[in-house]
Amino acid sequence: MRRLLAVLVVLIGLWLVACAFLFVWPSANEKPPAHADAIVVLSGGRDSRLDPALKLMERGIAPVLAISSSGRDPKWVTARRLCNGTTKVSFKVVCFEAHPYSTRGEAETVTKLARTHDWTSLVVVSSTYHVFRAHMLFARCFHGKLWTVGTSSPTLRLPEEWASETAKLIVQTTFERGC
Repeated sequence: MRRLLAVLVVLIGLWLVACAFLFVWPSANEKPPAHADAIVVLSGGRDSRLDPALKLMERGIAPVLAISSSGRDPKWVTARRLCNGTTKVSFKVVCFEAHPYSTRGEAETVTKLARTHDWTSLVVVSSTYHVFRAHMLFARCFHGKLWTVGTSSPTLRLPEEWASETAKLIVQTTFERGC
């Protein structure tokens, strides 16, 4: 029984180290460039993702803000106002529904938008725990210049998010390898 407990402690320790590298300090989490064609805000984080994207827009990083699936969350008021035009801004706002509704679906949908709008460079904004996988999926679909920027998340939800991201990362590195 002691050996089993020791093995379990070691496995949990290794998983926590992996989480630290993949979800706390991901290598894909970069400073945004001086210019990109569009900034893409992934759904799921509400204003914790949108507010940093808006700050990048205010700095003039890109002329277009693309917001994913704002209609799926009735509490995402700021995004809904931007999408329906009730909040006036000095940049273009493109709102889209990801098909399918997943990070992979967002990558596929944004790639189609990029072709339509001739975007060759993107900044993708998501939660820091999500940046590694989001960057991987977008890089599989979008073949232009790509930067990912991570935003903070509620600390109490991080263990749940790490477990979820671990499972999704395993699936997308073993079974769902394409765009």
